[in-house]
Amino acid sequence: MDSQIHKIHQQLVNKEFSCINLVQEKLNLLKQNTHNTVNNLLDNLALNLAAKVDAKIANNEPIGLLEGIPFGIKDVYMVQGTFTTASSNLLKNYKAAYTATAIQKLLDAGAIPIVKENCDSFGHGSSSENTIFGAVKNAINPDLVGGGSSGGSAVNVAKDYTVFSIGGDTGGSVRQPAGYNQVYGLKPTYGRISRYGLMAYASSTDCVGPIAKSVEDIRIVLNVMSGKDAKDQTSYVSEAISEENILNSTDIKSVGYFKSFIESDAIDSKIKSDFLNTIEKIKSKGIEVKELDFFKSDILVSTYYTLAMAETASNLSRLDGSNYGNRIDDKNLKESYAITRSENFSEETKRRIVGGNQVLSQGFSDEIYLKGLALRDSISANFENDFKEVDIIVSPVTPNTPPKIGNSLKDPHAMYLSDAYTVGFSLGQLPTLTIPQGTETGLQITAAKHNDELVLKFANFLKDTI
Repeated sequence: MDSQIHKIHQQLVNKEFSCINLVQEKLNLLKQNTHNTVNNLLDNLALNLAAKVDAKIANNEPIGLLEGIPFGIKDVYMVQGTFTTASSNLLKNYKAAYTATAIQKLLDAGAIPIVKENCDSFGHGSSSENTIFGAVKNAINPDLVGGGSSGGSAVNVAKDYTVFSIGGDTGGSVRQPAGYNQVYGLKPTYGRISRYGLMAYASSTDCVGPIAKSVEDIRIVLNVMSGKDAKDQTSYVSEAISEENILNSTDIKSVGYFKSFIESDAIDSKIKSDFLNTIEKIKSKGIEVKELDFFKSDILVSTYYTLAMAETASNLSRLDGSNYGNRIDDKNLKESYAITRSENFSEETKRRIVGGNQVLSQGFSDEIYLKGLALRDSISANFENDFKEVDIIVSPVTPNTPPKIGNSLKDPHAMYLSDAYTVGFSLGQLPTLTIPQGTETGLQITAAKHNDELVLKFANFLKDTI
């Protein structure tokens, strides 16, 4: 299988170049890049780790598959001793006191972190424009947005500035930018990877997700990060996915797609026609394809944002400048809290906090929040029925192509609607992968809970099919 990780590993073992030279080359590309993907470079850490890999190779000691492989980290993950800003003014000088479990597992496997990557502040956005570091520019057309919230991570992979990157997906924040920049991006089953050390946006849907240029590289990174963590009670034990199993797709007999997505007035005509052509190609391989009934896009988006805003209002209530962050003092404690949060949160973050507090407030919670929870249960039940009929669900990643930089900031509602095809799978906590095929912004592949392997199998099958 096509894999940058395997290729670079073999080149290091064969001493075709040193790990220090490899890492320095990537750091130089990141320094020179004009796509605004970098919040902080991890130069010293990366080069020190690279020197240790070179010493092992020089001594003819074996190295692991990920050992010496440079990767990027969305700037919402704790990495001890590094600036961890969430692309926010509040945390622009904050240094993490510990390392996120998922990142620590990669470090333990020998992978080398080289950059903390630009993103929407606290994950609040779908364009990577809501950031104090300026908008991330699309890897294919720099006049367009990089997608969000993991825009910097997706662009770095697309431009080969990193071999892989670790994004975070709450309602599509790995999958959508992966589609916008034509790379692979996985939201695993909720709980497969520990969230400990990932700054919380919406705790019930937050997922750690890899972005890479091949299914095989996604598989390798996913296996390393997966597993039960005592520090995250939603995490669970999972079996490693083997390369051999990914190559065998004979157990995929049926595929479904949602009529409501394709019949929506919001979908771009080219994305619609390309998606339907992809469906025909899948049929031509002898796979049964079924139309499925689902909730309309506006119901999915409103349900997701009702719950996500409520959770982010709760999660961000701890950020008031008292214990950490950029505190602004005023005449009394209450005023200090108010001005610290008012001046240091982005407009989008404040919009989500206000909206979240509204739906949780007395007189509104029964009417809005509890109704959102009930709809979420209905969405999950719908998925359970669907996966009794089909093995896989395919869908477009986005209804439209990437907007020009600046447009999403003028129209937040349109930005929310760009998540119409991703948020449902987040509410269902299902494994979903974006692949750079099928439409201009890619194709989503989804399976039942805990069936991440089947998603990767079908992605590998489609690589030579569409």
